[in-house]
Amino acid sequence: MHLGPETYGLLTLVAFAAGFIDAIAGGGGLLTVPAMLSAGISPIATLATNKLQSSFSSGTATYSFSRKGMIDWRTYWPQVIVILLMSGIGSLVVQSIDTDILQLIVPGLLVLVAAYVLLSPRMSDEDVHHRLGAGGYLPVGGAIGFYDGFFGPGTGSFFATSLVSLRGLGLIRATAHTKAFNFASNLGSLFVFLAGGHALILLGLCMAIGSASGAWTGSHTAMRFGARIIRPVLVTICLALTAKLLWQALA
Repeated sequence: MHLGPETYGLLTLVAFAAGFIDAIAGGGGLLTVPAMLSAGISPIATLATNKLQSSFSSGTATYSFSRKGMIDWRTYWPQVIVILLMSGIGSLVVQSIDTDILQLIVPGLLVLVAAYVLLSPRMSDEDVHHRLGAGGYLPVGGAIGFYDGFFGPGTGSFFATSLVSLRGLGLIRATAHTKAFNFASNLGSLFVFLAGGHALILLGLCMAIGSASGAWTGSHTAMRFGARIIRPVLVTICLALTAKLLWQALA
C-alpha cells in the first residue's frame, strides 16, 4: 500500500515513544498499533509490521541491559528458546482462531497485575527468595510467549510480574530479563508473519529506527531510576491496556 512521507515520519516518532515506554514497562503496542490502524493499514499487516519494529526495540533494550550484566543468560537461555518457539506457534494458531474472548479475559488479568505491583512488598529493586526454580519457570515463560504470538497486549507486564513473584527477581532485573524474553517472543512471531508476507518491510524498518532509539533511552532511564520509575509506569500501562481492551470488547 502507498503511504506518504509524512505518515512514515509520524509513525517513526510514535515508535520512538513506544520504544521508550516498552523498555521500562512494556506496552509500547498501545501506541503503535492504533497509530498504524489509523493510517489505514490492515489489521494483519499492522500486527506483522509492529512485530518487525518492536523486535528492534526489544533487541536494543536487551543489548543495553546485557552490557550492564543484568541478564543471566546462563540460567535463562532455555527460557529464551522455549519462548521463541511458543510465540511462533501462537502466531500460527491465531490466524485460524477467534480471539474475541481474550478481550474480556485479559483486562481482568491486567488489573490483578496492577494491584500486585502497587501492593506487593516484593516489587522493589532487591532480589528475594524464589518460589519457583528456573526449570519450573519454563512452562510459565512458554505460556506467556505463546500468548504474545497469539494475542499480545500486556505480555511485558506478565513477564515482569511473574519473574518478581515466582523467580524472586528485583524489579530492575525482572525488567532486564523481560526485555530478553520479549525479544525472543517478538522474533518467533515475526518469523511466522514474514513467512506469510504480511509485514510492510520499509515502514517497519523506519519505525525500527525510532523504536530502537526510544528503547536505548528507556532502558538507561530504567537502570538509572529503578523501581521508582518502573512501578508507576508498569501500573499505568496495565490500566491503560485494560481500558483499551474493554473499550474494544464492549464497543
